[in-house]
Amino acid sequence: MTAATPVAEPSTARRWVMLLVSMTAAITTTAAVNGAAFLIPQLHHRGVPLQHAGLFAAAGPLGVLLTTIAWGALIDRVGERRVLLVSLTGAVFGLGATVALFAVDAPLWTTALGLLVSSAMAASCNGASGRIVVGWFPPQRRGTAMGIRQTSQPLGIGILSLLMPVLAQRVSLAAATAVPLVIACLSLVLVAVFIVDPPLPAPSAGPGSSPAAPPNPYRTSRFLYRIHSSSVLLQLPQTAIWTYGITWLIVGLHWAPATAGLVVTASQVCGAAGRVASGALSDRVGSRTAPIRWIAVCAAVTVGGLACLAGTGSGWAVVVFLLASTATVADNGLAFTAVAERAGPFYSGRALAIQNTGQFMLSTAAAPLLGILIGAAGFGTAFGVVALAPLLALPVIPSDRR
Repeated sequence: MTAATPVAEPSTARRWVMLLVSMTAAITTTAAVNGAAFLIPQLHHRGVPLQHAGLFAAAGPLGVLLTTIAWGALIDRVGERRVLLVSLTGAVFGLGATVALFAVDAPLWTTALGLLVSSAMAASCNGASGRIVVGWFPPQRRGTAMGIRQTSQPLGIGILSLLMPVLAQRVSLAAATAVPLVIACLSLVLVAVFIVDPPLPAPSAGPGSSPAAPPNPYRTSRFLYRIHSSSVLLQLPQTAIWTYGITWLIVGLHWAPATAGLVVTASQVCGAAGRVASGALSDRVGSRTAPIRWIAVCAAVTVGGLACLAGTGSGWAVVVFLLASTATVADNGLAFTAVAERAGPFYSGRALAIQNTGQFMLSTAAAPLLGILIGAAGFGTAFGVVALAPLLALPVIPSDRR
């Protein structure tokens, strides 16, 4: 456990700069984990079955799944900045190897190992960047700040969807995979220049006694267990939209990759706006989890509507797709903030790691299974199944009224 150290209070401008740099670090994780999903249409065009392409795309979530908890424990021990520098350096090397493997037309399973390594190395960025935001912003502004930080995921997906399918079709798979590599290189430089670890409070101590470590939050309350469990359920529709949304547009509706990429990019911009709005709402109502319940209902309704319209080719299907893309991602920042606040600065690295691990475990399993379901029953059935998950999450979401 790191000791409490005095840190000069940064200016408001410096706080916002660190928030923006934290976003780039989190975008690196998003790119390493989700980039392969935007290669699925081109792989399918080359004759790779959707089931096999889904397994390939699962390499990213699997890498994060294997290392996130270890990274979280290391963050609690040595701090955010050092972990980010090591993590991003490893991600740069892993993504560079992936680009090289695509360039020499290596077997797909070999290239998947490159993705596995890069995502395993990038896995610290979500937790470390989240702790930086929680550590440097006061509680009354923290929901909004974390909502902005969480826009890194939909914005990252938007960047990938805009560039990777077009590059994969018109240039090569290696050129498409260079997009996550460039993001990782940029993020590494920005972290090295701008990030400062937030201060830790001194452990409490009784009169005449030595400082005592704070209690383990998992032993004092069921709150963290419930927020982790409900977040896993709410991750399922997000995984379906992120992994197969662009494939639905290109393969299911026969859209051009460039047009489909623009629609997915627009959906992620909407999702980013939804995360900021939900974070600001949580600051206003004094609760992180009450808005999660409202968002879960919206996710069930919109994804269920998409299931009904997915096979019709109707313009309304695209409208509902945009709404579903917004609703299914709006809860992430709220849950992330709730976990960090409840766990406290001495346990939040591990707690956020457990939060991410549960979600990525779901993503890893869901990507190939959804590919099988889509291949057997179509996109509409698959979206209908995942629309049930937010309804199951509703009674699990805990209360945190302050």
